[in-house]
Amino acid sequence: MNKQELVATVAKRLGLTKAKANEIAELFFAPNGVIASELKRGGKVAISGFGSFQARKRAAREWRNPRTGKAVQIKASLVPAFRASTALRDQVNKKR
Repeated sequence: MNKQELVATVAKRLGLTKAKANEIAELFFAPNGVIASELKRGGKVAISGFGSFQARKRAAREWRNPRTGKAVQIKASLVPAFRASTALRDQVNKKR
C-alpha cells in the first residue's frame, strides 16, 4: 500500500474527502509531521497495540567502495526505527 492508497482507504472508511484524509496522513507522516518532529527532539512515539517509533544511534563506521576499493569514513548518525507491538506481530503471524 502506498500513500495514495492509504489516503483513499482512510477517506472511504471515515467518509471524508481524499483532500481531508491527505491532511490527516500528512499530519502524522510528513517530514515535519508529528512523528518526525518528536523523533527529531529525541523523543519516542508509542502507539498502543501498533508499535513505537524512536531515533537510534548508529555508530561511525568505515565503508569500502566496491568499485575502487577506497575506504570512506561514515559519521555517526541518528536513524529512525520502528518496533512492532506484540499485538501487531501476533495479528500479522495469525494463520489465515
